[in-house]
Amino acid sequence: MTTGNDRFRLDGKAAIVTGAGGGIGRAISVALARAGAAVAACDVNSASAKATADLVEAAGGRAAAIACDVADEASCRRAVEDAVARFGGLHVLVNGAAMLDPDATVVDCDPANWNRVLAVNLGGAFLMSKFAIPHLERAGGGSIIHIASQLGSVGSPRRVAYCATKGALIQLAKAMAMDHAAQKIRVNTLSPGAVETDRLVYRFGSMEKARAAAGPKHLLGRLGQPEEIAAAAVFLASDAASFMTGADLLVDGGYNAQ
Repeated sequence: MTTGNDRFRLDGKAAIVTGAGGGIGRAISVALARAGAAVAACDVNSASAKATADLVEAAGGRAAAIACDVADEASCRRAVEDAVARFGGLHVLVNGAAMLDPDATVVDCDPANWNRVLAVNLGGAFLMSKFAIPHLERAGGGSIIHIASQLGSVGSPRRVAYCATKGALIQLAKAMAMDHAAQKIRVNTLSPGAVETDRLVYRFGSMEKARAAAGPKHLLGRLGQPEEIAAAAVFLASDAASFMTGADLLVDGGYNAQ
């Protein structure tokens, strides 16, 4: 008999997480492993990918560290093929790779930076999905999760590239959900609010400044924790979300309710 808690389990499943070396990607990788999944930790920084894979194994999971530049087609193809070869299949893809985008308006945004942000944040989700979907179909279906943002549905000053890509990911998931529902592949976005990771230190200068500036913008009066986003990712990956596709799951502390 299947219980409610069993539906959150991922035993026997294999997952790929891109951007696995970052705070949210690392937390998602570990959470998927604790739910029973084998996890391919993919990151452009091979050392960061290895560190995440080590944490997955420390949590009792099977892991593979794979260096992958999601903006490069050949790299994405190799990463998917490598993960499938190691684990014997693929059931979950989490597209979490994202650039540390510079603050800019459209007037002062350098075209090279614009193109790189689009290539990583949006193009990476496209390329990884392109190569993963045939394997998900072969496995009898699965779940694709694009990590978007609360800024995919509301604007923010001097974040034109980031906001554009995160909004596009939400629409990409809807279109993909329509295209692949018959293959039993669910596609959703997960949109965090501001989360305590190195990205906030990069943007605000310190975590203390980030908490003071961004925390009050959320109804809960604080920043999110990577583990809170990871829990939502496990839900979307699992059978607990079996009737959910083409949706955007906001885990934003009430940011967008204001």
